[in-house]
Amino acid sequence: MPLPFDPREAAEEIAPGVVADRRAIHQQPELGYAETRTAALVAARLRQLGLEVKTGVGGTGVVGLLRGSRPGRTVLLRADMDALPIQEENDTPYVSANPGIMHACGHDAHTAILLGAARILSERRPTISGAVKFMFQPAEEGGAGALRMIEDGVLEEPPVDAAFALHVDAERYVGQVSIRPGPSNASSDRFTIVINGKGGHAAAPHRTVDPIVIGAQTVVALQSLVSREVSPIEPAVITVGSLTGGTAFNVIPDRATIKGTVRAYNESVRSHLQQRVGELARGIAEAMRASADVDYRVGYPVLRNDPQKVALVRDALSALLGPRAITDRSPTMGAEDFAFVLERVPGAFLYLGVRDRGWAAPRPVHTATFDLDETALPIGIAALTTTALHFLQS
Repeated sequence: MPLPFDPREAAEEIAPGVVADRRAIHQQPELGYAETRTAALVAARLRQLGLEVKTGVGGTGVVGLLRGSRPGRTVLLRADMDALPIQEENDTPYVSANPGIMHACGHDAHTAILLGAARILSERRPTISGAVKFMFQPAEEGGAGALRMIEDGVLEEPPVDAAFALHVDAERYVGQVSIRPGPSNASSDRFTIVINGKGGHAAAPHRTVDPIVIGAQTVVALQSLVSREVSPIEPAVITVGSLTGGTAFNVIPDRATIKGTVRAYNESVRSHLQQRVGELARGIAEAMRASADVDYRVGYPVLRNDPQKVALVRDALSALLGPRAITDRSPTMGAEDFAFVLERVPGAFLYLGVRDRGWAAPRPVHTATFDLDETALPIGIAALTTTALHFLQS
């Protein structure tokens, strides 16, 4: 359905201010549930637009509500605000000023894009039927900020009928968008295994129960849970990110600690792995005269895009960017806490290409050299704006 204005043209007009906001947020990154400076900037921008604003939602979250001139449904648009504990290695005018903290996943861009969408939509309030809720959430990076905001009522008053969000995609070029119906992002759980042995001198291992040797065998054995207990056609990942123990080359420690993550797309596979990680760790430890304490924490669910909402996004963005710009996205084992929203409300999660065509290689997220081509920002604004209006008008 055609819109009464050109969203890309409107987004390009405000692009300088959006870029400035993105750089300001990038220079002052904040970790999950500590996004006070970012939240204050967001709240100030939303109040300037005349929106109804709530702060402190789910911790440091901010919600802006735009009520149209006529009654109708409510659509939610979401951005995340937190950064990562990474020391930035880029050489840019807007490099992080906070040591050891960096916007390495594009949440600065997500926030700036959603502020831009709020501006465009608020300026067209007389043409809007229904309401648009702007959700700026804390702690996406492992802190389940979306769930905290849901518990604080972000999906209520007025109740949300559909929800949409985007994420930067460092692999795809500017102007490209990808999306898929159904499962798109894996579930994500984490575990900590503490192996309790008996320490002693490295020259007399027979008098000890070496937790590092037991830990090494446990790490290897964990991989067999995927390779031998999960169907080859079911996606699943167990990754150990940390095996620590001891402080000296000639001392066998009393204990060693293993930390890792489990990813899956199938709830039965997820439950099976949860049970078996603990059974395997405790069994190996007991067989080798030690014991194992297992702390397994269930995290983000599978993110599932509603097929009808995916079709709506495809139709809206094909008209906006051209049909060739919209591609099918392959499933990823990366997790995303927008999944908590999509468990409760039909919607879709899309990926926005941010790779500069002049770069020889992508600059991946969660690395110290991540960056993006800022010409993607107005495209993201236009994509969210168009999607919201098409839903409200459909």
